[in-house]
Amino acid sequence: MRPLVFALAAIAAVILTPAAALAAPIAIGPAVGAKAPALVATDAAGRPVALQQLSGPRGLVLVFVRSARWCPFCQAQLIDLRGAQDALKAKGYGLAALSYDSPEVLAQFAARRDIGYPLLSDPKSATIDAFGIRDPQYPAGHMAHGVPQPAIFILSRDGVVQASLAEEGYRTRPPTSVVLETVSRLP
Repeated sequence: MRPLVFALAAIAAVILTPAAALAAPIAIGPAVGAKAPALVATDAAGRPVALQQLSGPRGLVLVFVRSARWCPFCQAQLIDLRGAQDALKAKGYGLAALSYDSPEVLAQFAARRDIGYPLLSDPKSATIDAFGIRDPQYPAGHMAHGVPQPAIFILSRDGVVQASLAEEGYRTRPPTSVVLETVSRLP
């Protein structure tokens, strides 16, 4: 158990390091100002969800991760985002994370790691593909086929992209502090 804790701490240190010191931001997915694609996903209980259900009065912070089951960088990011949920709610935003994991995997991870925000399942990568962020390096038949390039989209309540945050590669994620700063700067 201790090696896992130390490994997650090391990964979190990478994730929480200021993004400018690690990698350059990249532009992927729908452009700022564009209407986001429809959300085709289920919650960890297997129930279909809609953007309006997940949004706060001002919108939604939608985080795309590769896998809560096998990606340690995603796991560290999902755990770190727990600390942002209340601050985002106070600013009028909901928080949700989406992966290609099954609802069962997401439910188990959420219970084990005390995740209080919705984890969404997109097992056929329909939303991932609609956003145009499927990681092309994994061919059909590969266990990671269908994963997204990690990204965060801040959507208005009516689904317009207000901001997007992504880093080069899958190891570096925009720090939670950057997500909160970005939301604070939105009109």
